[in-house]
Amino acid sequence: MTTVVGLTGGIASGKSTVANMIRNLGIAVIDADVIAREVVEVGQEAYYKIIETFGDGILQEDRTINRAELGAIIFNNEDKRKALNNIVHPAVRAKMNELKTEYIKKGEKVIVLDIPLLFESKLTHLVEKIIVVYVDREVQVKRLMERNGLTLEEAEARIHSQMPLSEKIPLADAVLNNNGTIVETTEQLKSILQTWQLI
Repeated sequence: MTTVVGLTGGIASGKSTVANMIRNLGIAVIDADVIAREVVEVGQEAYYKIIETFGDGILQEDRTINRAELGAIIFNNEDKRKALNNIVHPAVRAKMNELKTEYIKKGEKVIVLDIPLLFESKLTHLVEKIIVVYVDREVQVKRLMERNGLTLEEAEARIHSQMPLSEKIPLADAVLNNNGTIVETTEQLKSILQTWQLI
């Protein structure tokens, strides 16, 4: 019997760090962000649908999608953002399910789906347990500014564009407080997985 755990958080909450900790425990992790990049590579079905929708002005010389160009188009246009999501999200879900099925066939006891927008994209039905990686807002802002070289306003805008972490807490089965050190976060993670009898 395989248990499927959803891992989510917010921008600069440290979710990727936690995903790596999970991998280090020998647990299979399926990363939605990695898959989202793979499904729009040249030759993929979603790639052609994107060109059909947005035109080939979004392509670089090597025919790959210019992510910055596409981002600029959808950032200020709700309809175009929805159009892109309607192409990319189903492709990502299909690939995640395919990988999940492969891991189940291999007999993996635990599979973690790393999905940044788990609640926003209404994908909670894909998982049985949910871990939210939480940080205080000021920590989130500081980390984002340092990591991406953003101004306070830019960092605030990016965080504001997502569902607040405080709203994700009541929806989770467990919350990982990532305000402290790596060691503290690792201990919390192990404790959660042990409580659920997954390690």
